[in-house]
Amino acid sequence: MINPILASPEVVKYVVKRFGLHMSKKLGQNFLIRRDVVDDIVAAAALSPGDAVLEIGPGIGTLTQGLADSGAAVTALELDQRLLPVLSHTLENYGNVHVVHGDVLRTDLWTLMRSTPTFKVCANLPYYITTPIVMGLLEQKLPISCMVIMIQKEVAERMTATPGGKIYGALSVAVQYYTEPEIMFEVPSNAFMPAPAVTSAVIRLTPRKMPPVVVLEESMFFRVVKIAFSQRRKTFANTLKAAGIDKDIVVSLLEKCAIDSTCRGETLSMDKFALVANEMTALKL
Repeated sequence: MINPILASPEVVKYVVKRFGLHMSKKLGQNFLIRRDVVDDIVAAAALSPGDAVLEIGPGIGTLTQGLADSGAAVTALELDQRLLPVLSHTLENYGNVHVVHGDVLRTDLWTLMRSTPTFKVCANLPYYITTPIVMGLLEQKLPISCMVIMIQKEVAERMTATPGGKIYGALSVAVQYYTEPEIMFEVPSNAFMPAPAVTSAVIRLTPRKMPPVVVLEESMFFRVVKIAFSQRRKTFANTLKAAGIDKDIVVSLLEKCAIDSTCRGETLSMDKFALVANEMTALKL
């Protein structure tokens, strides 16, 4: 049986009308209406039969269909209960799709994906909650082999930013600590229904086997990063002092790590943050 292509304006309009759907701004619902974008996401994830995929927020199943057509086993986690009967209808011919009702931030993903040693993540993420979802997945250290997600272009650029620029920040460091990020392609607003007010981008995050820097305590490393970007207009030295670290210790720290006392956090590489964090761990700060 030939399945109708869901990612098209006509089919999306039909499904929305048939089920009386009203897209929720609160949940950031924007449905894909271009199959070429779906195909490009599937290609970026290099999906093949036998792969296990976690899709977050399948909506009405436009991306889910493309994932399933690859032959992969798809677990689609949907928060909006109104969409469950829609997905039962639009994906009824796919035996390799398992739809689960749940919130990705509250679901035990280790248990949900326990039947597979590794899995891939593919999603068109809601813009308003992109960062908590991505960081939640990475911090759990799930057996994810790659993540291919569609997010706001601005956020994708922040994730891949390098030291010295205005968009380089704590998110850049955290994402690059856990993964190797790569922006795959941009997606215009007219690829969605309703059209968002911003341009989107698909980014691939490949989890690292080992972090790019050696840290004695990850919690201290991320504490230092958070301090560095907490007050961007201040020098790194002053943000450390504002965090309650004694002035003399700050001077000694920066000298030992060969960091200019007048520099700001946005100019520091991950290596420098690791040096400072390891020194602070040794000093039990």
